[in-house]
Parts: sequence; C-alpha cells; structure tokens
Amino acid sequence: MSKKVIVLGEVRDGALRNVSFEAIAAAKRISGGGEVVGVLIGDSVQGLGQELIQYGADRVVAVEHPHLKHYTSDGFGQAYMAVHEQEEPEAIVFGHTALGKDLSPKIAAKLQSGLVSDVTEIEGEGDDAVFIRPIYSGKAFEKVKINEGQVFVTVRPNNIEPLEQDAGRSGDVSTVSADIQNLRSVVKDVVTKATDGVDMSEAKVIVAGGRGVKGPEGFEPLKELADLLGGAIGASRGACDADYCDYSLQIGQTGKVVTPDLYIAAGISGAIQHLAGMSNSKVIVAINKDPEANIFKVADYGIVGDLFEVIPLLIEEIKQLKVNA
Repeated sequence: MSKKVIVLGEVRDGALRNVSFEAIAAAKRISGGGEVVGVLIGDSVQGLGQELIQYGADRVVAVEHPHLKHYTSDGFGQAYMAVHEQEEPEAIVFGHTALGKDLSPKIAAKLQSGLVSDVTEIEGEGDDAVFIRPIYSGKAFEKVKINEGQVFVTVRPNNIEPLEQDAGRSGDVSTVSADIQNLRSVVKDVVTKATDGVDMSEAKVIVAGGRGVKGPEGFEPLKELADLLGGAIGASRGACDADYCDYSLQIGQTGKVVTPDLYIAAGISGAIQHLAGMSNSKVIVAINKDPEANIFKVADYGIVGDLFEVIPLLIEEIKQLKVNA
C-alpha cells in the first residue's frame, strides 16, 4: 500500500543541508509510490521549497514565524505538529542530525509512535521496507521491519544516495500558520566555534588527527590536505583533550559519527571509542608510526610512518595530479 510521507528539510545558513535530499530519497522508498511532502521550518524558508521538489518531493509545506529563526525543540515541535495535523501522513523521515536527534523523540512521544533512528540503508520499499541501523557502537547491524502503526525513521547523513536533481521539476509550495507560543527558551543569537568549510557530518572526505600531531600546529598540514581533497578536518578525543583543537572536531562515541567516502586517520591510535564514530567509512587510510596501532585493524590501507613525512608527500602528489589533470 502506498503511503504519504513527510520529510523534514533542514536549513543551515540559509541553504538546505544535503541530508534533506537524502531523506527525500529514503521517503521515496518508504512511500511505495505514494506522495512525498517536504516540510520547511524557519523564519524565511519558503523560497527553498522548489529545491526540495527538484530532488524528488511532490510538494512542500513551509511554516514561517519569527520565533523559528533559530532551532528550539518547543518552537519546531509546535510548527511540525501543525503540519502533521493538516497532512496526516503514514510515515515521517528526519535526518539523524543534531536537530533530528533532538526533535524526533519529542515528536514520536507526542504521536505515541515508534522511532527507528540512525538508519543507514533501506531494503525493499513500501510495506516491505526493511530498515538497517548500526548497534553496539557499529559492531553489529540490526534489521527492523514495521508491521503496524506509523513509520518514523531518522537517516544517517552521507549513507543514502540522493536522487539526481531535476531542475525542470516544479510543484506546489504552500504555507501553514502556526501559533508558536509558551516557549520555555528563546535563542537570541548563535555563536559557533566550528571551523569554516565543509560540514564534517556530510563531508565526502575527512582528514582526522590524533595525539600524534603533537600540537595545534600539527593540524596545519592536515588542513592543507583536506582543502586539496575538498574535505573536512576531524580529530580524536585525545587531540581535543590535549587542546590541539576544538571539541567541535571530535569524532567518536562521545563526538560526531561520520561515514565519508574517504577517511584519513593521521596519528590516531584507534581507541574503540574513536572507531565507533568512523569505522563505517567507505575507505579508511591510516597513517601511524606504530605498526601495532589498533587503527590498522579497520583500515583499508595502512601507512607505517611519520605523519609529518607522509602528509607532505601526499600533498605534493595530489598537487601534481591536479596540475597534470
């Protein structure tokens, strides 16, 4: 049976995050040929609706209000429920992001619905859809099939391939009025310590440093390599604890979970907590002086050597390839 599926589009700095398009692709599988409705929440987001449609949404509903300029679970929860009550969908898809992880349990509780979080793959479609998600810090995977009730899932960024953008596709973008009130907190301004450049949670390439970088200056060649590859910088908890970099770069069980196409680990020993955050990367390259380092157990390619010798060689080789391309 076909389903109407609602997809929450996420906006950051006035632009849609890539996970929004991945969530639409997931919703298409879940819908079984039914309608996919994109939802945008913010103070000025309606203009982004056509982009969601170009990536596969059939139509878009926007909720705009001054209190929705910055995310709060109260404000976004009220806004989402206004759309949900109007649309009455059979399924919901959010991104498994900081916003999605905070908001989805709140919505699930209001709807008295189950929630399948952190989905990395979907087998089948429609009523036969099976959701695959990692458990035990990525050591195992479970398959979940929903036999009755509402389908509610969050999808991990950078795992489900978005549909190809169709610039000629168009559809209806409407608005829903929501009375956002009784907020327990109001965000006046956001000051971020995250580095500029590629969003680490959606990066195709990540270059991460550990205690082996020996200091803040040790991250400079890693940043140069990441820039050449169009990627982002990450770090182990050890590097963050040593004040080599900000905790916003931390990857691991108590940091960010990432699944890039290429993960380069430089000077990272491979503690189990770090592996929990990156072991599902498609290709892992480890650079470490210790041939017995645990990181080599999960690496597809290993380089035993000093990162301060290896990284400059990689940089020069990539520069040369770019010149000859």
